[in-house]
Amino acid sequence: MFETLRNAFRVKEIRRRLFYVLLMLVVVRIGTQLPVPGVNSDFFKEWFESQTGDAFNFLDAFTGGSFSSFSIFALNITPYITSSIIIQLLTIAIPALEEMQKDGEDGRKKLVALTRYVTVALALLEGVAMTIGFGRQGLITDMNAISVIVVIASLTAGSAFLMWVGEQINEKGIGNGISIVLIINIVSRIPSDLVSLFETFVKGKTIARGALAMLIIAAIIIGMVVLVVILNDAIRRIPVQYSKKMQGRKMFGGQSTNIPLKVNTAGVMPVIFASTLMSLPNIIASFAGYQGTGIGAQILNTLNSNNWFSLTNPVYSIGLVIYIVLLIFFAYFYTSITFNPLEVADNMKKQGGFIPGIRPGKPTVDYLQNVLNYIIFIGAVGLTIIAVIPFFFNGVFGADVSFGGTSLIIVVSVVLETMNQLESMMLVRNYRGFLND
Repeated sequence: MFETLRNAFRVKEIRRRLFYVLLMLVVVRIGTQLPVPGVNSDFFKEWFESQTGDAFNFLDAFTGGSFSSFSIFALNITPYITSSIIIQLLTIAIPALEEMQKDGEDGRKKLVALTRYVTVALALLEGVAMTIGFGRQGLITDMNAISVIVVIASLTAGSAFLMWVGEQINEKGIGNGISIVLIINIVSRIPSDLVSLFETFVKGKTIARGALAMLIIAAIIIGMVVLVVILNDAIRRIPVQYSKKMQGRKMFGGQSTNIPLKVNTAGVMPVIFASTLMSLPNIIASFAGYQGTGIGAQILNTLNSNNWFSLTNPVYSIGLVIYIVLLIFFAYFYTSITFNPLEVADNMKKQGGFIPGIRPGKPTVDYLQNVLNYIIFIGAVGLTIIAVIPFFFNGVFGADVSFGGTSLIIVVSVVLETMNQLESMMLVRNYRGFLND
């Protein structure tokens, strides 16, 4: 990775792109510190600290702390992420969107434009809900129509601006714009989390116990990073043989290739879906001011990951079982809408390709589906281990940090993808230089 960065900085064009990305990230971090006009930030910070659910910590980690400080980037890129997921799911249900997806570059541009519109609509909707809901509780110092409009406009504009920043990084930077904005938010919280771990397990302890705690913490973090890298890079290659075809007087085809199926086919999406569903009831209850009593409080506590692995209330760990079931379900569900074995088998058949030992048609579809089911389960188990480890240490040892399995998967995946992007850019440049010579 460091060798790739060093080589990239030697190339003037790529170095300029990297500096542009750095400049955009500085702008993002400055924006997270700018307060929304007419808002009492202390009120929201006190409200945020009073929440016991992990859902808001998860959201604050994704926004780089701008949510807890209620800055102009309080919504951050979460509306864009939600919009992208919605559009992707709707392409399965709406034939017109499915046609756009298959319509090459023009269709892709239309889907991108539609994603932008949905992002602004979601940001506006979330801005209205937060402004009115918290404004009545004291968030807005002078509650009137103008103040409400200013706060809503600021939140919506902040989210739209970050979407624009992401697109500019795609165009003038090194790609993965939205993902890079997301990981800079996550990474910005890591120093405070490390300080929290230090104060909890090292500070005030003897030198031996403090050093042992530091070694254990480092080993756990490094182990999780290695596991994420292995899970992200693991691929099952299915061999494909293409038959020879006679065109004119020449014979074409006959080459061998493979279909690379990633073990973690769905990426981080199952974790995001499962975490969102589990945290949604607590978010709604917090916004509604519901304190919770009796069975209602027990349900909310069960869905709160802070209570999982609790030694005093082990019954709350039932929520962990529900979380794991949801994670595995969404791993299969998301893969089913992104990879279609029937379509792959049909394309292979049209091009004269076949899997050695497997007949074309339905046997190929069944074979691909069986292999897919097998590797999805392995990927889901890997995701579960990565996602559950932080919950275990939080519940048993009180290691309360904002970054967890989800954040780690996102950071490592985006870093690896960005490194691959840089290598591709340098490879293209070398080819161009060779052709120019």
